Amino acid sequence: MQKISIYQIDAFASEVFSGNPAAVCPLNEWLPDHVMQSIAAENNLSETAFFTYENGEFLIRWFTPTIEIGLCGHATLASAHALYSELGFEKDHIEFHTKTGDLLEITRDNDIISMDFPSHAPKQCDCDLNEIGEALGMKPIAFEAATYGIAIFENEKDILNLGPNFHAIKNLEHDGIIVTAPGDDVDFVSRFFGPKLGIPEDPVTGGAHCSLIPYWSKRLAKKNLIARQLSARGGELYCEQRGDRVQIGGRAITYLRGELLI
Repeated sequence: MQKISIYQIDAFASEVFSGNPAAVCPLNEWLPDHVMQSIAAENNLSETAFFTYENGEFLIRWFTPTIEIGLCGHATLASAHALYSELGFEKDHIEFHTKTGDLLEITRDNDIISMDFPSHAPKQCDCDLNEIGEALGMKPIAFEAATYGIAIFENEKDILNLGPNFHAIKNLEHDGIIVTAPGDDVDFVSRFFGPKLGIPEDPVTGGAHCSLIPYWSKRLAKKNLIARQLSARGGELYCEQRGDRVQIGGRAITYLRGELLI
């Protein structure tokens, strides 16, 4: 029987029961893919991150309860927090190498952990706004897409009042749908729906901000932005547009320490 450490960490949160919970499993070597997928399904969180340390490099992968994905912000933040707060890593700079070949640079400034991610600027889509509106419970004023579809609304109240039909969202073209609008007391707000990924609504979605940051940076003509995801748990993100990269920062807190018996 193999014993594997596991941590459940609330990312983009300064207190437990807020932000986005992620499971983090540090490994000495990769487990078989089907085992990692089964662990993620058993955890039943939006993402479980696994990382190893090989030849002086950290390698990281992310699994939802149903599939492996190419990028996950909050589980990366949770992994960095685990290294700092649970595993005694002392350097204020971490580099995570991904399966797709990207390099994610992590920096720490007091209790804020910031991640350097690729910028995925969205483009306008020729799509049926009425169909999207029926799936979301309200028709957006515009729709763009990058990694995910992005439905744009007029104000924060619209985002809060959406009544998504997850079955209808699952039938849309995109793997996930971001909804966004200007914020009342932050630069922009959002929610994220990903039933195709096994995530009806994600509490806080770092990866979605790879597209939200370039969109709002261009629209608001500013590089530094503060964002809030308006899920039931909620979370704040400190954002910066950096050319073809974005920086996404936030706090994290450990909720659970445990051990898997495989």
